[in-house]
Amino acid sequence: MSDLPKKARVVIIGGGVIGCSVAYHLTKLGWEDVVLLERKQLTSGTTWHAAGLIAQLRATKNMTKLAKYSQELYGTLEEETGVATGFKRCGSITVALTDERKEEIYRQAAMARAFGVEVEEISNERVQELYPHINLEGVKAAVYLPLDGQGDPANIALALAKGARQRGALIKERIKVDGIVKDGKTVTGVDWTAEDGSTGHIECDMVVNCGGMWGREVGKMADVSVPLQACEHFYIVTENIDGMEQLPVLRVPDEYAYYKEDAGKILLGAFEPVAKPWAVDGIPDNFEFDQLPEDFDHFEPILEMACDRVPLLAEAGIHTFFNGPESFTPDDAYHLGLAPELDNFWVAAGFNSIGIQSAGGAGSALAEWMDTGEKPFDLGDVDIARMQPFQSNKQYLAERSTETLGLLYKDHFPFKQKETARGIRRSPVHHEMIANGAVMGEFAGWERANWIANEGQKAEYEYSWKRQNFFDNVAAEHKAVRENVGMYDMSSFGKIRVEGPQATEFLNYVAGGQYDVPVGKIVYSQFLNSRGGIEADVTITRITETAYLVVTPAATRQADQVWMERHKGDFNVMITDVTNGEAVLAVMGPNSRKLLEMVSSGDFSNENNPFGTAQEVELGMGLARVHRVTYVGELGWEVYASSDMAGHVFDTLHNAGKELDLKLCGMHMMDSLRIEKGYRHFGHDITCEDHVIDAGIGFAVKVDKPDFIGREAVIARKESGPHNRMLQFKLTDPEPLLYHAEPILRDGEVVSYLTSGNYGHTLGGAVGLGYVPSEGEKLADVLASTYEIDVAGTKVKAEVSMKPMYDPTSERVKV
Repeated sequence: MSDLPKKARVVIIGGGVIGCSVAYHLTKLGWEDVVLLERKQLTSGTTWHAAGLIAQLRATKNMTKLAKYSQELYGTLEEETGVATGFKRCGSITVALTDERKEEIYRQAAMARAFGVEVEEISNERVQELYPHINLEGVKAAVYLPLDGQGDPANIALALAKGARQRGALIKERIKVDGIVKDGKTVTGVDWTAEDGSTGHIECDMVVNCGGMWGREVGKMADVSVPLQACEHFYIVTENIDGMEQLPVLRVPDEYAYYKEDAGKILLGAFEPVAKPWAVDGIPDNFEFDQLPEDFDHFEPILEMACDRVPLLAEAGIHTFFNGPESFTPDDAYHLGLAPELDNFWVAAGFNSIGIQSAGGAGSALAEWMDTGEKPFDLGDVDIARMQPFQSNKQYLAERSTETLGLLYKDHFPFKQKETARGIRRSPVHHEMIANGAVMGEFAGWERANWIANEGQKAEYEYSWKRQNFFDNVAAEHKAVRENVGMYDMSSFGKIRVEGPQATEFLNYVAGGQYDVPVGKIVYSQFLNSRGGIEADVTITRITETAYLVVTPAATRQADQVWMERHKGDFNVMITDVTNGEAVLAVMGPNSRKLLEMVSSGDFSNENNPFGTAQEVELGMGLARVHRVTYVGELGWEVYASSDMAGHVFDTLHNAGKELDLKLCGMHMMDSLRIEKGYRHFGHDITCEDHVIDAGIGFAVKVDKPDFIGREAVIARKESGPHNRMLQFKLTDPEPLLYHAEPILRDGEVVSYLTSGNYGHTLGGAVGLGYVPSEGEKLADVLASTYEIDVAGTKVKAEVSMKPMYDPTSERVKV
């Protein structure tokens, strides 16, 4: 294999559809010295046996944007490369067999309109016209996406590969990467072995792990966590059916099934509720275009329902019973981006059976990110930095993957919690919360109290798109914090200590606020990118003259710490994760000061401990640090206690609180209160593509200080005015519920969508936040319009405000 180069700009590991897409898009951007190495033959892992469904609509705007791009690309590849991709727009139909699923697909249809995807809610008669073979028994509703399509997975990959080769990429088969060489946090090259036994090394500037179901093993060679697990995925293909013409793809998620017309046959595939992990101890080294053993007993329940739904199946006969592996991730979202552990190791893997529809867009987005060093837009849904290191644990992945495959077709209820691989990360007061009725959810692996069950009430979720069984519990918790005092556990939030002689200078460069402040001062802050977009939303507390505590959302602790480390440069600072060292109990509400004074000799007055300051206090027989901040819009403190004293602090506050009718609360309550106050939620309301000025939090950015990341972009937007405005909406009808992505109609036209939503128990209706395009407009004109929100196809009138509808002057926070 002497024709392999000694040096490359990038080595892509893996020749499935995503590896070919990355090579295609890098060369399209003008990159030279692009090398792709495939252990066997292109597409021989999972690409070759994919079903080839190419849908447009995904769960978020940007994932939809990537899927739409994939479609557009596949439609032009044949003209560019001469390789037929088989892409055709056949449309797709999703039918609902329950009232809950009906609401889900109608909400999805509304979301599609907000994202610019053509969609129709159609009658059963129309379903029958479009898909004559369906048995409509039990069908309650249907949605039709006329521009959805299908294609030939292997030929799509081969067309991408040819396009990359035409622009100079070197794509070599039967070359296995068996070593990754590093120097500190930098990959310097890869070792390879060819099937003929020859070996070599390629020095490179970057590596991209496109290893598919081998992605975890490829990551391990570089000490990079890539959590994914192969599962068995089943489908059957019928014999030829006389007169069979092109049909839309049919999805019946309530029966876990999808149907695709395929060259005069019907392909029936399934995402069954309990999946079968495969090759937990490692994939056989000789795997190539292989099938897995049939398991008809496992598939039979799906087939029985399918023969009732499409009776033609029972008559046609089975030509192929196929079982092949697909890789699944812990949260059903693929992995894309720069690995947190290294500075030049990229990942595109774990596509959860949507690799064909995702690969074009994902490859394009990753190539642009690699080229510019910045994400082209928010990719938080799939950014590999969202994953926690423990999630690569083999036992964890085996257990979680039994559930994640089936989640693709299970009801996607709001607040739905994973059921498998639970209980791994626990707060120091986990058992105290459980003993008092806490119902746990999981977030970034943390068990967190989401709501508190009443005595005698079943302490578990009963899911619905309507008011769920915890609605009244959250209302009571909400009322307690608004009118009295509540306490909830915030220990899962990330805590990063930044310490050193240049800590102040470093933070003044990496974050937007001013950190040359007295010890004890808390500064609400954002990390900005060069475009003024928000990379992190944090609070920064000066603990000592040379040390600060950066508090982050639980899910973004790793990403936020890596952001700081990658911008550390020559600053003399140490950056350390100290999350597990302290528990945090939030004591919030008008009587929070009274409760703290009952258990501590500390001075909690406005004079000594005003809003935005922290102090060390004695609490009970222990020690604590109290931060006077709030995410619920009331007087309150976050009480930090070392993990060894957390139980004592909890008991002290809880026991003393009985005199005040203290109520334990959960995270659902926190979200309900914060949205009434208009506080932004990172990852939903504010992301790396949302300008800090448009988001309405420019007050936190101090442009009068010397250079910091994003300063010029902030100054420019302040001069031009916002391009979009973050507004708060409240439905005038108190009955409908809001979650996220509901379309916003301004004067009858869809202009945007809600970035988050919840029920405002004090305001008396569902409340949402969302951006409205407003470039060049005066605020008064924006607010003078009439607004409605589309809730599952029904337009509901909404009040609108730029200022928080609850306590707009924040008097309650500062009493």
